[in-house]
Formats: sequence, C-alpha cells, structure tokens
Amino acid sequence: MSYEIMSQDLQDLLPQLGLVPCVVVGHSMGGRTAMLLALQRPELVERLIAVDISPVEGTGSSHFPAYVAAMRTVNIPDGLPRSRARKLADEQLSSVIQNLAVRQYLLTNLVEVDGRLAWRLNLDALAQHLDKLLTFPQRQESYLGPTLFLLGGNSQFVHPSHHPEIIRLFPRAQIQTVPNAGHWIHAERPQDFIDAIRGFLV
Repeated sequence: MSYEIMSQDLQDLLPQLGLVPCVVVGHSMGGRTAMLLALQRPELVERLIAVDISPVEGTGSSHFPAYVAAMRTVNIPDGLPRSRARKLADEQLSSVIQNLAVRQYLLTNLVEVDGRLAWRLNLDALAQHLDKLLTFPQRQESYLGPTLFLLGGNSQFVHPSHHPEIIRLFPRAQIQTVPNAGHWIHAERPQDFIDAIRGFLV
C-alpha cells in the first residue's frame, strides 16, 4: 500500500469511467493520493481539493498508528445484533480513543460481511505500510490547476509551516479553514464542507 499505487489505481480507473478531466476531492490519505495524481497526471485533474492534509508530514497524524492498532484489537462475537455489536466496538475503542466524534467516525467503517461485522478497511495493510502513508513522496513537478486546501479550524494536521511546500507544488492553491471543525470536516461540519467546495467550484 502506497500513494504511488493508489494514484496508479486512479490513473487506470478514471479514464475507464469516462471521468477525465475531473474534480478530485480527497480527505487525509485520500487527499495525498489526489495530490500525487494531480502532480503525476495533471491532464486528468481539472481541479483538486485536498481536505485537512498537506504534502508535508504533520503532528496530527501521530494518532493514526494507535487508531489502527485499536481497531485491529476489536473483538465482536458472532450473532450479536448490529446495534449491540457497534456499542461493543465503541466500548473497546474508548480505552484508546477518548474522542467520541472520532470513534463514531471510525465506526462508520464497521460493515456487515457474510453475516458478521468486519472493518471495511484493510487494517493489516495499513499497519504494515503506515510509515509510508504518514509521509508524502518527494516531487519536483508542480500542478498548475486550481487547488483548494480545506482545513479544519481545530485540526493540527496542516501547520502554517507547511504552506511554502503547498505553494511550491500547487502554485494556484487557496487555503481555507472551516471553523469549529476537526480533521473529519465532512463528518463534523457537513454543510460548511459542502458550501466551501461549492464556493471553490463556482
């Protein structure tokens, strides 16, 4: 699992779907994948929106290894009703992840597979390649298309010290902050998130 592999997936998929050029919106790891796609294949990306992430390693991502580890230890017995299973998973996560909003967001990835609840994420792959996913590949080229970096006002993922690298790689970047939002802007402030994107696309 790497940004290069995920970018290649998009390079293969978007033309198959007849979606090029397109507006690419990516959050966190998806935002870095979208950035790399725009840098590698700018002709596929009409506009780029990176949500609460930068091409620079930040302190905000330091919780991710703990989140992944906690999700991997969740144990849900077969046969439990979905509501009880989710409650049990939430209880097990709460010892590591105190923030209720973060737990609720992570629990949206708990889905039914073959009659039992399982994580839709490939947690083993994430854990194995987390070191590569917490950094961004070094790039020399830039993406000259319109770009929005949409940040959560309460998030620590994108620091002002990241701005020079953002502008080096994305010279037309606008940086906008959604007040009272953490890292998961689209879950915490959905209307503000949509309004910001609409405003950028007009």
